[in-house]
Amino acid sequence: MSLATLPISSPITDLRGSHSASYGRFSPRSRVQVVAPDLRIAEIPAASVLRVASVEGPISRDTAARATGLSIATVNRQVSALLGAGLLRERADLTAAGAIGRPRVPFEVNHEPYATIGIHIGALVTGIVVSDLRGRILGAVEIPTPGGPAPEALAMITRSAGSFAARWHRRTPLWVGVALGGRVDGSTGIVDHPRLGWENAAVGPIVGGGLGLPVSVSGHVEAMAGSELLLTPARAGTSAEGTSLYFYARETAGIALTIDGRVHTPSTGPGSIAHLPTGSNARCECGNRGCLEATVSDRAVVAAAVERGVLEPGSSTSALYQAGHDGSATAREILVERAQVLGRTIGLLRDLFNPDRVVLGGQAFTAYPAGVPHVSEAFGRTSTLPRKDIGISGFGNKVQVFAAAVVSLSSIYADPLASMRRAAA
Repeated sequence: MSLATLPISSPITDLRGSHSASYGRFSPRSRVQVVAPDLRIAEIPAASVLRVASVEGPISRDTAARATGLSIATVNRQVSALLGAGLLRERADLTAAGAIGRPRVPFEVNHEPYATIGIHIGALVTGIVVSDLRGRILGAVEIPTPGGPAPEALAMITRSAGSFAARWHRRTPLWVGVALGGRVDGSTGIVDHPRLGWENAAVGPIVGGGLGLPVSVSGHVEAMAGSELLLTPARAGTSAEGTSLYFYARETAGIALTIDGRVHTPSTGPGSIAHLPTGSNARCECGNRGCLEATVSDRAVVAAAVERGVLEPGSSTSALYQAGHDGSATAREILVERAQVLGRTIGLLRDLFNPDRVVLGGQAFTAYPAGVPHVSEAFGRTSTLPRKDIGISGFGNKVQVFAAAVVSLSSIYADPLASMRRAAA
């Protein structure tokens, strides 16, 4: 029995201990809180204290003050407020011998009672993830992205998410985050996704209403850039100054910019690089030839492999990678061609934006590491700016998982106390 067909039986427990609407049950009259994702390193004191506790906890107030640059008095006030909201807990068992008074008691994120639900809706596969307040992944599962009209597809995804999250029945869910391609209005949760055939799809209202939780909806590449900013292990001590260009490629291709600790999210939705010209002969759905996505997507390289006799029709990208590893010269040629196109495109974008850092994410890079040197070489030959290394996402093949998680956590990280009030409402 697939996850999508599991029965819905476990209700959501709200912050007051009572039971709200069951997972997956959506009424158009339900009051849904759609909150725009806040993909940034927040500077308000409560956010700074929660962040340092997440990264370095258990931690003393003195150490937290040094790490955040806040005064001891400010840290004490924020710790008290976050303890009261249930987001922190004290560890009296770790108090140093001879220490007197509560300020000497270390504190950490109170991660065990709570969870958030993240959903990444891909062109072919939808991932569902449950994480704790530190951004640790408790569990993840994939289902085929449902076809058909958006309302029915989203209702099915919501039921699957509710069934999966119900496995952690001892945890109170606080928030749901959705990351997907297309044009996303974060303030309303409405999405246009041509690849899925969705227009004015009520992603936020349907998913948030179905799960009975506040919901945030983000473009998936912006979310991936946000996960690099907020969920990497060194985030508390790493400078967020300057700019980063995040480039993603798998079944789709996209970019996002991070500027001084904030993911740039245009008010009209993310831009698109899907139809950048590459010079290839691949035919695109738009009617032109050589568009980027039609050249480098998983679907495109598998089609090329089938055409050249490397794979049988219906094969997966994994089969192409395996053929390359097993020594097929034609498979390697196809994968190197894709790597070179990606490298040239990244080089052109680097010259356009001139970022301080370039980060690559997605299985087009991580699932076939042998192609990365070819990406780097083409990037170096194309960019006319001074030589700069490019980095690969530390999340490897799980970039979609962490993208979904960070959208579910972003509001809590940006304004912890206000977010807990929203969750309690």
